[in-house]
Amino acid sequence: MSSSKDVVRELNSLATPQKAKASAWFFKTGPGQYGEGDQFIGVTMPEQRVVAKQFRDLPLAEIEELVTSPIHEHRMTGLIILVDQFKKADGASRKTIYDFYLAHTANVNNWDLVDGSAELIVGPYLQDKDKSILTRLAMSDLLWDRRIAMISTFHYIKQGDPTEAFKIAEILMNDKEDLMHKAVGWMLREVGKKCGREVLIDFLATHYQTMPRTALRYSIEHFDADTRQAYLKGKI
Repeated sequence: MSSSKDVVRELNSLATPQKAKASAWFFKTGPGQYGEGDQFIGVTMPEQRVVAKQFRDLPLAEIEELVTSPIHEHRMTGLIILVDQFKKADGASRKTIYDFYLAHTANVNNWDLVDGSAELIVGPYLQDKDKSILTRLAMSDLLWDRRIAMISTFHYIKQGDPTEAFKIAEILMNDKEDLMHKAVGWMLREVGKKCGREVLIDFLATHYQTMPRTALRYSIEHFDADTRQAYLKGKI
């Protein structure tokens, strides 16, 4: 049976110092930045997906070894495998994966890790269940819990339902982190595209004058230039 060591061996065979350096810069790993201390070996996302496909049946205990690794690509590859297993799992197995994911949110600790997993595990698992966990995550002190809460709502947005997205966006509207302003704005933009522009416009009518500029800019990216300027100047 395959182990996490086999996955690491495959990833190491693809790693390059040049890509590692570029990734460390891109994912803001410097002192005081949101990815401070994260480590990269230099493996691209397409390469990680190929490796993940090779080990799609990796046991959960071995996935845990990857997800808790200090190496970013190990964690990402573990999450790719986890998402793939969740998609194919039955109800009991889905709960096991969901519980595992929420128990390891401290390791889902960069925006790409969150964005590639939250809407594909948390969103669908809670489809027909109480979603109050999203509110609790949105109120967490951990940045990545808060992002997981926001990005998980993408699953419902794609179904034409903005309810959860608006609820979480209101909690996170004035988050202290610019990374969250981007996430809020991104999800609001998607509401406008997938749930109807008028739905977004109604929401913005209440919030656009006080929400962070980054969130507002992201949310209105698909509006025409004149309308965008009117929002940014507070003249809607």
